[in-house]
Amino acid sequence: MQIFGVDIGGSGIKGAPVDLERGDLVQERHKVLTPQPATPDGVAGCVVEVVRHFDWDGPIGVTFPGVVTGGVTRTAANMDKAWVGVDTATLLSDRLDGRPVTVLNDADAAGVAEMTYGAGRGRSGTVILLTLGTGIGSALFTDGHLVPNSELGHLELKGHDAETRASVKAKEDGDLTWERWAHRLHKYLAHVEMLFSPDLFIIGGGVSRKPEKFLPLIEGIRAEIVPAKLQNNAGIVGAAMAAKH
Repeated sequence: MQIFGVDIGGSGIKGAPVDLERGDLVQERHKVLTPQPATPDGVAGCVVEVVRHFDWDGPIGVTFPGVVTGGVTRTAANMDKAWVGVDTATLLSDRLDGRPVTVLNDADAAGVAEMTYGAGRGRSGTVILLTLGTGIGSALFTDGHLVPNSELGHLELKGHDAETRASVKAKEDGDLTWERWAHRLHKYLAHVEMLFSPDLFIIGGGVSRKPEKFLPLIEGIRAEIVPAKLQNNAGIVGAAMAAKH
C-alpha cells in the first residue's frame, strides 16, 4: 500500500510516496526550501508543489514542527507565529483540491516510523527519539505507545531553551566543533535521562547520517544511544503511516 508523506521542517519541506509494507520511499523524495517567513500561506504553497511534483491523487500525511492536536497547530517555535491556532489539516486539504490530509507533530511521526520499521522496532520500556535539526523534536514511547507532543526540545538547559544550545542549528550558528557540540548534547541527554529514565535514545534528523562524528564522544549516559535507521526519511514515512488510519 502506498500513501504520500510530507515532512515540513524549519529549513526544508520534503515528500514522497511511501510503501507502507516496507516502510520506505517509493521514489526519491522531492525537497523545496521552507519560505522565509514560514507563513501558513507560503508553506502550504510549498506542500502543494511537493505533492504535485509526483502527480499524487490520494490521502496525504503531513508533519509539522510543533504541537498538533486534531489537525490544529498549537505552537510554532521555528515557524511563523501565524500558525498558532490554524486548522492546518483543513487548510492543506483545501489547497490540495479536497484530498484528505492528516497532520501530526514531526518528531512523533519520525518516532512512530522508527518504532515500526527502524531502530525502535521490537523495543519495550521507555524509548525517546530526538530529532536534531533546526530545533530539537522529541517522541516519547512507553512499551511502544506514543505520548504525543512531548516537546522535550524546550526543556530548560543552563537557563536556555535546550534546542538553542544542542540543536544542529546551534552547532552551525556557533561554528562548534563536533567535540564541543557533543559536550552540549551530552548535558542535554543527561538532563532528559534524569527526568524520564529511558531505556533507549534514538537520535534522528540529518545528523543521524554521521553518528561516528559524535556518538563515540558521548559517555556516562546509562541508556543505550543509537542513530535512527530511517535517518532523515523517518518523518515522511511516519506522516504516510498517520494518513493510513
